[in-house]
Amino acid sequence: MTGQPRGAAFWILALVFALFVLFLYGPTIAIVLLSFQGPDGGLTFPMNGVSFHWFAKLYEGVGVVDIWAAFRRSIRLGLVVMGLTVVLSVAAGLAFRRRFAGSGPLFFVTVASLIVPSICVSLGIGLEFRLLDDQVNAMGGDFPWLVDGFTTTMGLFTSGLGAHLTWTLPFGLLIMFAVFNRFDRSYEEAARDLGATAWQTFRYVVLPIIGPSLIGVALFGFTLSYDELARSSQAIGDVNTLPLELQGLTTTVTTPEIYALGTVTTAVSFVVIGLALALILWARRRQERRGSDAGQGMV
Repeated sequence: MTGQPRGAAFWILALVFALFVLFLYGPTIAIVLLSFQGPDGGLTFPMNGVSFHWFAKLYEGVGVVDIWAAFRRSIRLGLVVMGLTVVLSVAAGLAFRRRFAGSGPLFFVTVASLIVPSICVSLGIGLEFRLLDDQVNAMGGDFPWLVDGFTTTMGLFTSGLGAHLTWTLPFGLLIMFAVFNRFDRSYEEAARDLGATAWQTFRYVVLPIIGPSLIGVALFGFTLSYDELARSSQAIGDVNTLPLELQGLTTTVTTPEIYALGTVTTAVSFVVIGLALALILWARRRQERRGSDAGQGMV
């Protein structure tokens, strides 16, 4: 059957798929190409020379904006969100393996943030922390030391962290639900029969099996936080993450320097994705080697 010629339907579908891929990645390819223009380059095609001029300008700084500080803030926040997403998703996945009172409503409340507009979530979190600021300031009448130098409770790792977790946790939870729904409980039963405690069963049996999936959850947690704009807009406080700075620069920077910044941020995302895929492959091969070694030991 493989030697038969392709029908017209195959080529039509292949063309549609190619156009779809071009639609997805065409803007990114255009930005990457335009970022390598010469010193006299503009924001549109045709390109005017080829050089690393705009990357050098980016390295020197973008006007009054400290773009590298924003980049470091986004990386730090993304790493914290990634760690919390993994830990909380695994804990929730383990908890939901058994039915408990209120598990249904709790699940729907958890994933509800996926369907609520992101800007509404950001506004709600911002309002919540402004009310908290009012309460702290009100307490300052009785405890002046409490409000000495106080500005706001909003910040990168308070309101900003909470806003990002409302976006990453539902994805992590859904992934862990899918993983544990397919999990073979006989492995845990065998470990308990051999005298393993609950922690030993999780550490040496469950965790290695779900390891590749945890890497996927970590990837979701970091990339969704690193690229998040709408949920950060009203809930990040007096500092900006890289997407917020990039949004502001689109109205002030009129050179390919903005494209150079887009290329760098895209490269970081692809590096993270590549590392995650490499870790997943390594974890799976490690599992296969352990399985083959155990099989040989039984023989």
